[in-house]
Amino acid sequence: MATYAIGDVQGCYASLTALTKTLRFNPNQDQLWFVGDLVNRGPDSLHVLRYIRSLGSAAVTVLGNHDLFLLAVAAGITPVRPSDTLTQVLDAPDRNDLISWLRQQPLLYRKESFLLVHAGLLPDWTMEQAEHLAFEAQAALRGDQFIPTLRALHPSGHLQWNPDLSGPTRLATIIKVLTRIRTCSTAGVMESSFSGPPELTPEGFHPWFDIPNRRSASSTVVFGHWAAMGLKVTKNLLALDSGCVYGRHLTAIRLEDRKVFQAHCEAADRGEPAARHG
Repeated sequence: MATYAIGDVQGCYASLTALTKTLRFNPNQDQLWFVGDLVNRGPDSLHVLRYIRSLGSAAVTVLGNHDLFLLAVAAGITPVRPSDTLTQVLDAPDRNDLISWLRQQPLLYRKESFLLVHAGLLPDWTMEQAEHLAFEAQAALRGDQFIPTLRALHPSGHLQWNPDLSGPTRLATIIKVLTRIRTCSTAGVMESSFSGPPELTPEGFHPWFDIPNRRSASSTVVFGHWAAMGLKVTKNLLALDSGCVYGRHLTAIRLEDRKVFQAHCEAADRGEPAARHG
């Protein structure tokens, strides 16, 4: 059995298909971990959702900010934008089943020394605290706090974590951390607009994983969200958003030995043989 963690798919179904062929993925014995952002911006979010849902226990996915945006659009909380490619999902005959399935997905998944999350953690959060807070927020998304929580999340720029927060604002702030953080101050204040490469991080802020004495550093955090940073593999970090939707690569890493596999997205979406490994 092998476990492969895969970066942000964002509707690039042809690339995902090419990558799974290279992996020789066998759903009867292997497992795929997805870092979230299954949908949006790419051409075929509908088939991405249908495929991953069909895998059952052979797939684990956490929610990303684009997945949550789809939930908010489907619930009538926020409109689609010109750059969004969600109409295919919203008009599908199985739309309600797919939306219900997506709502049930976790915000964080922890197994042994690995912690799977879309964006990252605040430096003061331990693994146990992050897991507890994620359970709190995902219970709201699955239950009767679904609408109030998504309303508090859109927009999210003003939200900053404080343990004394309560109600939908607390839940939305937990979700913001897990699905949107890239940089923060040493005190844990999130910078909410920056999406560039780490070397251009605004003054006074740092990549969340570079904060000294980060309390989750004993685990290996598997995440995506930061396309401008690209693939980053260190002892305690597996950053897997290699910009597939921007014409670069869709990346998988085999957790057992950290072997990297990639599909070049432009070629894959043209139907050419594109997958490679190394």
